Amino acid sequence: MLVGVPKEIKVHEYRVGLLPAGVRELTQRGHRVLVETGAGTGIGYDDAAYQKAGAEIAPDAETIFAESRLIVKVKEPQPVECRRLKPDQILFTYLHLAPDPEQARLLCESGATAIAYETVTDPRGRLPLLAPMSEIAGRMSVQVGAVALQKSTGGSGVLLGGVPGVLPGKVVVLGGGVVGINAARMALGLGGDVTILDKSLARLAELDSQFGPGLKTAYATADAVAATVEAADLVIGAVLVTGAAAPKLVTRAMLGAMRPGSVLVDVSIDQGGCFETSKPTTHAEPTYLVDGIVHYCVANMPGGVARSSTQALTNATLPYVLALADKGLQALTEDAGFAAGLNVQRGRIAHPAVAAALGLDLAA
Repeated sequence: MLVGVPKEIKVHEYRVGLLPAGVRELTQRGHRVLVETGAGTGIGYDDAAYQKAGAEIAPDAETIFAESRLIVKVKEPQPVECRRLKPDQILFTYLHLAPDPEQARLLCESGATAIAYETVTDPRGRLPLLAPMSEIAGRMSVQVGAVALQKSTGGSGVLLGGVPGVLPGKVVVLGGGVVGINAARMALGLGGDVTILDKSLARLAELDSQFGPGLKTAYATADAVAATVEAADLVIGAVLVTGAAAPKLVTRAMLGAMRPGSVLVDVSIDQGGCFETSKPTTHAEPTYLVDGIVHYCVANMPGGVARSSTQALTNATLPYVLALADKGLQALTEDAGFAAGLNVQRGRIAHPAVAAALGLDLAA
């Protein structure tokens, strides 16, 4: 099979769908790999490294989309990329269609088969292709939140870890999943006063056992969310409903009770965001103010550490890329978890949660 790897075109997105090591795995199996020139340059992998691994270098994205059967990316296809897709092609990337009806429409119109990293599951129902980026985003959320709290960047001037004689900053993490646990680990490591909220008592018990009394846990009722958010210096939104739009847990009314310059970091922004006042931002302009509260809502947060992110992501995606290259769509029929990644096929939405979020009929 001819596998194509285009250069990402989203603002400040330097990740790439395959590293040279993955190219070598594919070519040793007899597949051809076409990589757009400069696709990996931003993270230190030049065209020569890809050629040494057996790739052919394409001069532009048009060539990739014109010739490839399987297209491997990182971020959701931009409109110009959607319009280049053809019915006989397979697209394998993050999609996050629930809050993006325009992308869904364009993918359906293309006739291509689109498989989303974020809805692929493993035998235990976990999300193996989302987890690496969730780990990174969770850890980054505290890092960027701590910077956003600095007075020079519009924050309240609070040091998360405090110093002797000065109380640490209060960090609230909404959601005890992969993002939440990594955010909590980082915030505790900085010395913050950390509370994590979740609707699963079993999950809260696991977190309590793992972190001990250093981490505060609370059941996520509306009252508990409001009370903890209003007292927080930094709030991390780490909520996920697989394939669906994120619920709005923090309302605009709550902002009025927060200290001006407090920070909201919405890691759920790819799925529409879990704060009522969230809107997607970029690494070029990551923050904005609403009612005196700093919002950080970068939709490709792990792209900020693109080299580490690409290495982590491709470690997880490569076995699935190899399966698609070897077997085509037959790979989905042999693995129910992989089949859960199918989001668009034959011009229709193929994932129940995505279809429900978009108000569309599910493909037969």
